[in-house]
Amino acid sequence: MAFKKKYLPPLLGFFLAYYYYSANEEFRPEMLQGKKVIVTGASKGIGEQMAYHLAKMGAHVVVTARSKETLKKVVSHCLELGAASAHYIPGTMEDMTFAEQFVAKAGKLMGGLDMLILNHITNTSMNLFSGDIHLVRRSMEVNFLSYVVLSAAALPMLKQSNGSIVVVSSKAAGCSCGLCSKWICVHLKTRSSGSTKDTDVGKMSSPLVAPYSASKFALDGFFSSVRMEHSVTKVNVSITLCILGLINTDTAMKAVSGILSTVGASSKEECALEIIKGGALRQEEDPGILVIKKL
Repeated sequence: MAFKKKYLPPLLGFFLAYYYYSANEEFRPEMLQGKKVIVTGASKGIGEQMAYHLAKMGAHVVVTARSKETLKKVVSHCLELGAASAHYIPGTMEDMTFAEQFVAKAGKLMGGLDMLILNHITNTSMNLFSGDIHLVRRSMEVNFLSYVVLSAAALPMLKQSNGSIVVVSSKAAGCSCGLCSKWICVHLKTRSSGSTKDTDVGKMSSPLVAPYSASKFALDGFFSSVRMEHSVTKVNVSITLCILGLINTDTAMKAVSGILSTVGASSKEECALEIIKGGALRQEEDPGILVIKKL
């Protein structure tokens, strides 16, 4: 008993300090300098802002979305902001062949890949589910299956660079932290050496977005499983899953208009930066990070 009283508190303090400092590695913009990054859904909203942040950090960026003209403007601004290089490849993620070929083309343009940021979604609206199977199928294909295709196509390059996959998801995927209505909640789930620790997600649904919610639940289940497989097989490719609350993108504001209050929606610019930080801070020593930022 005397031994415990004498030695246990200092040992406990040491391990707590180690956990705190290893889990809170400071983000530095130079972490992205010269890195080769893909951003999907980058013609507007959070994806566009991520492209601009990456450009300011001196990264090589390849962006994609459906609108060629909008992507041209995004790439032009990225170059103005200081991107090491910036390219665009327009196309739709409803086409799985395009998704697979896009990754190969992007890798060829940049000479490799360090980070894959998956951010695109199909058009959605808030309505009661009326049995529209076509809508469910499209939501699953664009919001989920294309993510699987893109990550599978990118994995060989990411293995070579010990890179990262960043998956942008939503509160609709089941964040049960109880804060998302008033806070922007970004749960960063990362691979650890030998173990994983995830925040409590995937257990709460939302009405009026059944097809969308289903696709986001699928993302969490699939990429959480793959993360565990990477840990077991010693694949040094981190997977970061970001669960977002209400963000003030034009698309989100239009979708919830007249249905939900938009007061206190989080800044898309700030959210974009937090997502990039999550991908950059792989936290190899620590199994997971929870970043909660007040609106």
